[in-house]
Amino acid sequence: MGDTKDVEDVIKDLQGSDNGKKWVSAWDDAKYPWFNISTGTGWYHQDISWNDNLNIPLSSVRIYIEKLKAGKSIDRPMEKIKEKRLNLIQEYRSLLTTDQDRQTFDQLHGTSELVFPYVENHMFYVEHWFYSVFWNKMREVSSILAEQKFINDVEDIWYLSRHEIKQALWDHVTSWATGTKGCGSLHWPEEIEWRKGVYQKFKENRPVPAVGTPPEVIAEPFTIVLWGITNESMAAWAKLKEIGDPDKVNEMEGFAGSPGVVEGIARVCRSVDDIGELKEGEILVAPTTSPSWAPVFQKIKAVITDVGGIMCHAAIVCREYGMPAVVGTGQGTAIIKSGMKIKVNGDTGKIYIER
Repeated sequence: MGDTKDVEDVIKDLQGSDNGKKWVSAWDDAKYPWFNISTGTGWYHQDISWNDNLNIPLSSVRIYIEKLKAGKSIDRPMEKIKEKRLNLIQEYRSLLTTDQDRQTFDQLHGTSELVFPYVENHMFYVEHWFYSVFWNKMREVSSILAEQKFINDVEDIWYLSRHEIKQALWDHVTSWATGTKGCGSLHWPEEIEWRKGVYQKFKENRPVPAVGTPPEVIAEPFTIVLWGITNESMAAWAKLKEIGDPDKVNEMEGFAGSPGVVEGIARVCRSVDDIGELKEGEILVAPTTSPSWAPVFQKIKAVITDVGGIMCHAAIVCREYGMPAVVGTGQGTAIIKSGMKIKVNGDTGKIYIER
């Protein structure tokens, strides 16, 4: 398998041998439904799935092959992680002084172990599989409007609200039924071009991590464990705002997502499209990560994210691989640049930038 061949060429080459045919057969069997995994959270139409671009999972396979050829394991040290988890549970349980407290602890812990797998199941079946199919169904609808010149490109449909899409389709249907020409072509292309300009302005703007006055105590569990928004993180973001100039920031703080301390070269990846730029041993800096990013954790030695708490994807996977993670930095991708030498302390949540 070449390093840069397109997936179609790779499949064609593999069809030339019996073992290759077996591999292709297994690949095809896995595509539905498992390649309906999104390259992002799945909530946004720009987050294409593996099935939309098979070169994405193929690049992950290449990473695994490189590791195996180098004699390295591609398995996560799960047994070691489970042992550490058991020790932590026993240590905290031993701090309780009454049978009633220990019974409550056991019940709560048992419930969490029972229900937690459903979180990941929901992530695949709803956020990934369902939305990946839904966005492409919307593109099929959009092709009808593009054919009628209501819009210039299939992707232009994302600049319309759901109510406007209904209006445009009604315009097309009624004009077809009455043998007239729909007026959509006279309105929507110009309107969409204007909206694209507005969108570009928003895209160029880098918003502050938070606005307004935070509550005195942030206690909502999901806000803390999934997004890493705490009173401490809000205070850390405020410090960065006081400095103002990102080029003058030498130290920043986030949520200690996975323990360990490493130094290395930063690589900023704002989306899955940037993953190909990652080099062996670099530190990934991203707005967030998703399950489709998992194979790149084989190449890196630490992760920094803009958003996330102790139960976000990046933190969980880093703990499984035994590498440091600092999440919920607020402005990591705005302050850190690719090529910078940085130090990541996953024990304290501190990041040090060498300038």
